[in-house]
Order: sequence, then C-alpha cells, then structure tokens
Amino acid sequence: MGLHAAITGNLDDAPPLVLLHGFGGGGHVWDEVVAALAGGPPLVAYDLPGHGGSVDAENPGGAGRMAKALLSDLSARGISHFHLAGHSLGGATAALIALRAPERVLTATLLAPGGFGPEINHEVLRRFSLPEDRPNLADALAAMMAEGRRPLLEVVDRLWNERQRPGARELLSRVFEAMMRPDGKGGWEQGTIDMSALAQLSMLVTVVWGDEDAILPVPDETSLPDNLVFRRWMGIGHMLPEEAPDAVADLLKSIISGAG
Repeated sequence: MGLHAAITGNLDDAPPLVLLHGFGGGGHVWDEVVAALAGGPPLVAYDLPGHGGSVDAENPGGAGRMAKALLSDLSARGISHFHLAGHSLGGATAALIALRAPERVLTATLLAPGGFGPEINHEVLRRFSLPEDRPNLADALAAMMAEGRRPLLEVVDRLWNERQRPGARELLSRVFEAMMRPDGKGGWEQGTIDMSALAQLSMLVTVVWGDEDAILPVPDETSLPDNLVFRRWMGIGHMLPEEAPDAVADLLKSIISGAG
C-alpha cells in the first residue's frame, strides 16, 4: 500500500517541497508551515510509514527503511526531482534520501535531525509514543518544546486519537525500537549518519537547531561537514515546525527561491 500524503498545489507546476515529520507525529505538524507557504511551490506532506494515514505501510522501521519507502512512493507518483525538509526522524530520513538519490534532491533542509550524534532523550520519546493518557501526552510534548511553551489542545487530541487506532501503538513501538540501540552503559542511544558521506553532497544542505532542544543536543558546529549550512535559533526547542512555523516557512522560501 502506498504512503499517505497531503498535496498542496499542482505537482506539474514545479518540483515540489517534500515535508517529513518527526517520530510519533504526522504530516499535520506542518499545517502552519504549509499555510505560510501559500502561493509557493507544490507541497507534499507525508505521513511517515507507521504513522497517521500510513499505518498500513509494509515493514515500517527506522530512517533507512523510511527513506527507501519514500523514494519508491515518490517515483510511483511521478515525482523525479524535489526539495526536502525533514524534522527529527524526518530529518534523518531526508538526509538518507539525499545520500541515496542525490541526483533527485534539489535542496535538503534538516530541522533538529536525528542521527547527528548518539545522544537522544529516550525517556521523553517513549512517554510521547506510548502515553498513559492525554495529560501524560501533553506533558511529554511540552518537554520537547522551549521552556514555558505548551502544545495546543487540538494537537494533543489529534495525537492521542491517532494512538488509539488499532495497531498504532504497536507500530510506533516498532519504529521506536528501530531508532534505538544499547549504549553499552545500560541505556540507549540513536543510530548515527555518516558525516563523511554528507560531506560529499553537492546540493544545498541546511541544518537548523533550536538552542533549547531537550531531545537531541545541539551539535558543535565545528564537528559538522563544511558543506552544511548550520543555523541555531534562540528560544526554540525541538519542535521547530510547531514552535516557529513562520521562521521555518521563511527559511524554506529563501532556500527554494535561491535554488531556482
């Protein structure tokens, strides 16, 4: 079965911007960004395998499997070239898509991407994926945001309802386990992306991090390949598409117009 995606605009008009959400979310996390991009390029906001409308996707797993599934789905839709923007797990997936099919990716924008180091807040992500109730889910989501921010009630309700679908929790557990590995100290860490491979990419790759990210530590800029454009946004946590949708949209507009 194909993956679910919300499409805005005419895919025949220009190469689209493909939007990939983070773990436990859905294409809807980009709603405010999509609204701010009105009149711009066509948009394809996916539900990643094992999430939302893509819960029936075959063999959901970590970012590697997701990259393979997305490339196949994009080809099935007749989309040969595209811009990419991915957040968290979607950022790791976007990076792997760029590595696997660099001839198809025009630009890649990675928002607090997974895989840029082993450290990850395993406990908050577990509470987010398998909450006991709505308040527990809301608290986990708030822990992903900058201090003082709280998620909208409608966002919490939507995520909670998605987790009540038959098989949804089991699928999220499978994805969660695929993302993690033992750290050798009794805890857990995430898999990492080969930075030397990213250094070989020729398209514009922009990496953005909120300085209050409590899920994935902000990397040392000097540790990143020189070809990556790094930006640190102050007063923002891990949930960049929801905490700073206008800033994300403005950045994407600038990147895509510059690539044209």
